[in-house]
Amino acid sequence: MSKDKRKDDVIMNEMITAKEVRCTTDDGTNHGIISTADALKLADEMGLDLVLIAPDGKPPVAKIMDYGKFRYQQEKKKKEAKKNQKVIVIKEIKLSVKIAENDISYKVKHAREFLEDGNHVKFRVFLKGREMANPQSGIDVLKKIWPMLEDIAVMDKEPKLEGRYVNLMALPKKD
Repeated sequence: MSKDKRKDDVIMNEMITAKEVRCTTDDGTNHGIISTADALKLADEMGLDLVLIAPDGKPPVAKIMDYGKFRYQQEKKKKEAKKNQKVIVIKEIKLSVKIAENDISYKVKHAREFLEDGNHVKFRVFLKGREMANPQSGIDVLKKIWPMLEDIAVMDKEPKLEGRYVNLMALPKKD
């Protein structure tokens, strides 16, 4: 049993300053409201730690437990949760208003590969200089691309002007 302060600032053992605590054990036994010294003595007899669970309670709630084992189980749960989460990758494909037909088919081919891999694809048409006066031309480029992708993708939002870019987000279809 260590009596030093942990990195996650858990108040335990001699660091508990309250005069009395509501004491329980890991197995669910309730010892009621007892003095902190008695609770510490009880934890020491069991070979366990006295950990403050609810320091704001009146009186504070403390639990007699094996803190090392508790920390280990918490870390294990975190790792398991992290393992099960899905990371969303967004691939970005940049286009221009004056893009040629063969360039469109080349970019769409790459977008299809990304979508088949389960990635999200963001198409961005950059508007240069006077093209900003007519953002519809950027939307038209994206609407020309969409029919080539709609069999394997879902449009997240309609093409929309955001700053100097017209954006379109394509998500892979769920089977």
